[in-house]
Amino acid sequence: MHPVQIPFNKPHLTGKELNYIQEAVAKGKLSGNGFFTQACQQLLQKKFGFGTCFLTHSCTGALEMAALLLDIQPGDEVILPSFTFVSTANAFALRGAKLVFSDTLPGFPEMDLEQVESLINSKTKAIVIVHYAGFGMQIQAYRQLADKHGLMLIEDAAQAISSKVNEKYLGTFGDLASLSFHETKNIQSGQGGVLIVNNPKFLERARIIWEKGTDRSSFFEGKKNHYSWIDLGSSFQMSELSAAFLWGQMQELEGIQARRKAIWEGYFRLFTVGKSELFAEKYDQLLLKAIANLGQGQALEFQKNVGNYHLFYLVFDSFQNRRRFIEELLSQGVLSVFHYQSLHKSEFIRAHQPESAMLELPNSDIFSERLVRLPFYYDLPEDTKDKI
Repeated sequence: MHPVQIPFNKPHLTGKELNYIQEAVAKGKLSGNGFFTQACQQLLQKKFGFGTCFLTHSCTGALEMAALLLDIQPGDEVILPSFTFVSTANAFALRGAKLVFSDTLPGFPEMDLEQVESLINSKTKAIVIVHYAGFGMQIQAYRQLADKHGLMLIEDAAQAISSKVNEKYLGTFGDLASLSFHETKNIQSGQGGVLIVNNPKFLERARIIWEKGTDRSSFFEGKKNHYSWIDLGSSFQMSELSAAFLWGQMQELEGIQARRKAIWEGYFRLFTVGKSELFAEKYDQLLLKAIANLGQGQALEFQKNVGNYHLFYLVFDSFQNRRRFIEELLSQGVLSVFHYQSLHKSEFIRAHQPESAMLELPNSDIFSERLVRLPFYYDLPEDTKDKI
């Protein structure tokens, strides 16, 4: 086995981060909600048309803020995909919600809209839609569905910065939305996220929760002569050093997106433009479901909408063939990885919602067992495709 020469991810640096971090140090405010926090929030609002933005220490934190804002109570139900990262579920489980898992579409890892509607009942509080790989195939239909039933719509847009549907950015459709700035994302601050408040009824309370449950912001605005604890909250704010780092990334977003687009298109040509027979021969006649899936899933989405080139995935015909593919790439020094494991089959759900562990969600299980993500980062060597 060769040592890993091509990792799955390598965080990109624009070269501007350190200068902005030094500037933040010179300004003397490091804890959060300083110059760079406010600059990032304002740019996100202006560039993407988001509602009011609150930078957070993580996308997980942003989702936890969303759960607090919805005033989730034990017994309330939240509908979400099983094929997602654990943070999507944790935020609502922490508030005592019952997690109601939906299956994905058969050809793409996004929740099945018809099944979601069938799961709605009098206890349903919210729908959480996850934009896998930066796509929002049915987001307008989900907005209509939520409005029809009087439910809150939450966008987990962790992977979806810069993605559009019909000229409108993902993250603007939900009552609340979140983005991630984890080091694996298109732009990053090591760890980081943002809560987007599009529904104005949540705005005042969001400020309080963001300030650890206090009315501290009113005090600093001169509206009160002291501040006090008035609601639940936590230490959600991103540090000013991280915000300065993120500001350096945000200055180069267009260039980063252009580079990722070139990488994505290179992969797409490799697997879909007259290469499928060569690919199958090279790997002992592996029958890739990926070829058809790419044509019907990712490719169609790019024709209809504007994706953000966050990741590139393949879906194999079996778990065994996926494992062989990962092992073969690793023998060539290339690290590829699988992705989410179906949450409804997790140890936590077996222990705390055993009835959900019995669900049959076949499409989620297929993606969990057969999907593989290829290396994808700004500085990916040009000969990577040759190795694959």
